[in-house]
Formats: sequence, C-alpha cells, structure tokens
Amino acid sequence: MLVALIDEYKRATKDYIKILDNVSEEAFLKIRDSKTEDPDCKSIQTITFHVVQSGYTYANYIQSVSNDTWLEYQVPINTSQFAIQEIKGMLDYTEQSFHANWYKTNKELEKYSFKTRWNVTYDLEQLLEHAIVHILRHRRQVENFLKKD
Repeated sequence: MLVALIDEYKRATKDYIKILDNVSEEAFLKIRDSKTEDPDCKSIQTITFHVVQSGYTYANYIQSVSNDTWLEYQVPINTSQFAIQEIKGMLDYTEQSFHANWYKTNKELEKYSFKTRWNVTYDLEQLLEHAIVHILRHRRQVENFLKKD
C-alpha cells in the first residue's frame, strides 16, 4: 500500500513540477484571484507555498506514528525554480517520514489514525490519498490560471 501511494504522490508532484518549470517568475507571482477570501489561492506562488506546507503537514502526521518530530514549513517561496526545489524537498521529507513503517503489513498500518488540524480523522491510507488529490486539485487550479494568460 505505501509503495503504491508514494509512487502516485511522486507522480502527482512531477506533473505539478512540469507546470512550474514553464512558468515565468512574473507569472508565478502575479495575483490571479484578488477576490478570493482564501489567502492560499491568490497566485501560483501562494498555491505552491500551500501545497508544500501541506505536504510537510501530511508527512508530520505520518511521522507521528514513530516519533514526535514536527516540522512546520515556513520558508518563503518567491520563484518557480525555488518552488520546484522545495517540492522535491517535501517529497524527500515525506519518504523519510515512513522510515519506521516501510516493512509493516497493511494490517499493522491500518491501526493508525490521525485527527488533523482541519478536524478530519484519517487512517494512513486516507491521509496519503488526500495528499495526492490535494496536489491534483491545486495543479488543476494553476493550469486554469495559466489558461487565462
């Protein structure tokens, strides 16, 4: 289960990175939705910061199975190239969060659940599925922003 879900997570991030790799710095920073009340959805920059910050949060929940390390991501992301670097770092951190769990059976992994800050309780599989879809949704949002250019 873990290997399959991590593979899909990597695939989703690769697609997001492909888009960012073709985004100019001006396009990355441009405010695209000035009317939204969600500060994470105003520009490609704010969306990408949110994606990276959320990725670290998901990894922190996973890591909480074996230790109490919590990395609150707060690094400003001001260029698309730095964003790509930070997404890759988030992926590495996520893979490392599984260090104590790679060889557990699905039955052992099903015992864990996580009450999130957004008041949803997930098991490990649901949390990873949420992480994957989170990137897919925001990739689509960025693609739609770019269609308007």
